[in-house]
Amino acid sequence: MKINILTIFPEFFKTPLETSILKRAVAKELVEFNLINLRDFTTDNHQTTDQRPFGGGPGMVMMIEPIDRALQFLGVSKGQKNKKIFLTSAKGSLFIQETAKSFSALDEIAIICGHYEGVDERVALNLVDEEIRIGDYVLTGGEVAALVMSDAVTRLIPGVLGNEFSNLDESHSEPGKMGHPQFTKPVDYKGWIVPEILLSGHHEKIKNWRDGKKS
Repeated sequence: MKINILTIFPEFFKTPLETSILKRAVAKELVEFNLINLRDFTTDNHQTTDQRPFGGGPGMVMMIEPIDRALQFLGVSKGQKNKKIFLTSAKGSLFIQETAKSFSALDEIAIICGHYEGVDERVALNLVDEEIRIGDYVLTGGEVAALVMSDAVTRLIPGVLGNEFSNLDESHSEPGKMGHPQFTKPVDYKGWIVPEILLSGHHEKIKNWRDGKKS
């Protein structure tokens, strides 16, 4: 799978993409992260990616031209089969585990990181398949959201986690599902004791306990 991230701060992603699961996924060639600096697609000496909005108002708005040029460079466009373009936006659809599952089935995605007071609305109307938010709050920029989505999607790609069953019984694997409590050694730490049933070796009772059923 290829994940393109369009941003004005590519350096934001350097350490996270070279750490832990994401690093291993790249090493296994199961995912490719492609960081696109939108400033490379500007036409002025100052590499301007934002302007004041028509009609007035506080702050700056990201321009459509660098974004459109970057998408053309990538060869991706709205409405393609198995390729999708997403814009991080506070007014977008909420990103949940089911969203991550649907993304992980695609061949290629492009995530445009919004910034400042927003993005020229013509991007949302004409260039992207969907606007996405990761929660009901406002972030400084879409880089955090893009990283969250990249992580959630990557770990669902077959082969990334190593154990094919790792993500089958975890929190949000089904709508509303939460993972069961986990314990490890020592059994007694400062008087805080591991539940006896987990030490019983009785697999059915342990499963019922983890499922919240009474034994």
